Amino acid sequence: MASVADSVTAASPSAQVPLRRWIAVAAVAVGTFSVVTAEQLPVGLLTSVGGALGVSEGTAGLMVTVPGLVASATAPVLPVAIGRLDRRIVLLGLITLMVAANVMSAIAPNFAVLLASRFLVGISIGGFWALAAGIAVRMVPERYVPQATAIAFGGATAANVLGVPAGTLIGELTDWRIAFGILGGLGLLVVVSLLLLLPQMPATQPVRLRTLAEQFRNPVVRAGVLATFLLVSGHFAAFTFVSPILRTISGIDQSMIGPVLLVFGIAGIVGNFITGAAATRDIRATVIAISVLLAAVLALFPVAGGNPIGGVALLIGWGLAFGGVPVGVQTWILKAAPNSAEAATALNTSMFNLAIALGALFGGLIADNVVIAAALWFGAALSILTSVVVWNTRPARR
Repeated sequence: MASVADSVTAASPSAQVPLRRWIAVAAVAVGTFSVVTAEQLPVGLLTSVGGALGVSEGTAGLMVTVPGLVASATAPVLPVAIGRLDRRIVLLGLITLMVAANVMSAIAPNFAVLLASRFLVGISIGGFWALAAGIAVRMVPERYVPQATAIAFGGATAANVLGVPAGTLIGELTDWRIAFGILGGLGLLVVVSLLLLLPQMPATQPVRLRTLAEQFRNPVVRAGVLATFLLVSGHFAAFTFVSPILRTISGIDQSMIGPVLLVFGIAGIVGNFITGAAATRDIRATVIAISVLLAAVLALFPVAGGNPIGGVALLIGWGLAFGGVPVGVQTWILKAAPNSAEAATALNTSMFNLAIALGALFGGLIADNVVIAAALWFGAALSILTSVVVWNTRPARR
């Protein structure tokens, strides 16, 4: 049984946080790393999967599309479906589902079975993201909420830096099935860690459909969800084509794209934690700063990124800006709806995954029918629109 010091709710905002709690928050971050890596792992394996299972690369791309769409639907529905069920049990179940889905992917005899496994991955992603931030912040006193949120969502940023490149490398050196299998093994370690570290987490109150609808009546939550849609759509409208952008605009050789993107990812991790620290002082100003920086980088890239040095410098700024988006907007939402964290987070998670799909879709249409630089300008326009939305919305005072 958990001790008084280990109770789910801290006794006071000034209470010290036991080390065990921070380790538990870190375990949640590794879980986030696992599910985000699971979502994006096929990006680097499309050719090998398509060749092995006899489908085109375009068809193989459904391995990314399906879980993204399923996650956007699952995020708001799952918190309603689980009612008062202990959140610790649900989180363990979702990671276990991810493990099973990756094992299923590793042994899939045909593409139909593989796609079914990706459907299950989508359920795990949407549910885990919807609950993870709420669980992480329940582990610490209020004044540590931005740091706990930064750690929890730092797993997602780390997945973009290490998860996908590492999975792709494993697939290239061995076999794509082994890449899925190893990811399943990592998920199993997360299950054991959460089982040992997380205390019981009964629902503070069940999430109902009307609770989700009520969040839209909160103007600050509504602005946060809209900010997520605009920033994530704008980012992925351009970032989906970052490789051709770096080659054609900045003149960077194809062999250097991987190392350069690693630099982008490291900048993203730094941006994540800078934002977590800044959010404790003024969350509204922090989100505005993120959106302005992202807009400036995307708008300037076709002009100032016309050589390798300029391109890499702007890419670092891009990573710093977007690295702060998840923790910045999530902190904004948690402060606006402290008593409905799960419902508000579920809506934000749904919008995040939907924005990934739509941003890539519209960016592709623009890049194909105009010029690739237009995808950057489109992303910049959405980002600067975010700053206008946030500027005109005052966060709720606790």
